[in-house]
Amino acid sequence: MQILINIAIIFFTFLGMEFVAWFAHKYIMHGLLWIWHEDHHQPALKKEGFFEKNDLFFLVFAIPSAACYMLGSYYPDLRYLLYIGIGISIYGLVYFLIHDVYIHQRFKWFKHLNNPYSKAILKAHGAHHANQNKHGCVSFGLLWVNRKYFKRLTSSTVT
Repeated sequence: MQILINIAIIFFTFLGMEFVAWFAHKYIMHGLLWIWHEDHHQPALKKEGFFEKNDLFFLVFAIPSAACYMLGSYYPDLRYLLYIGIGISIYGLVYFLIHDVYIHQRFKWFKHLNNPYSKAILKAHGAHHANQNKHGCVSFGLLWVNRKYFKRLTSSTVT
């Protein structure tokens, strides 16, 4: 029974991370820490090299996950934190694979797929990047895509 509870904790943490990512993207990345996210929307601001300042958010999200791993591993009464950390890590991996690998093609591991969900993700992210400043953007989530992006659009671009 405990294994089912642990799997449920991982699953619901993963689902909850979509809201956390949406909130952080809308109110932190496009708010207080826009200075880190700006070069992601304005590639001309990017310095030489592979990394963007936006990549610092990887560390921001890794810290709570690592803390959950450590606390949940060390303190038996906080074991549930280990599974929360696993859920956060799995979401982070999925986010990386979809956002950096699939959408932005920073690594040429996957080609764009030809199914409605994949096309909707690309359209939603393209709509988000259509605005290059911090205000007026839409579609801040990653996995939960508004129904309107499943409708036929004439074109979409992703930067």
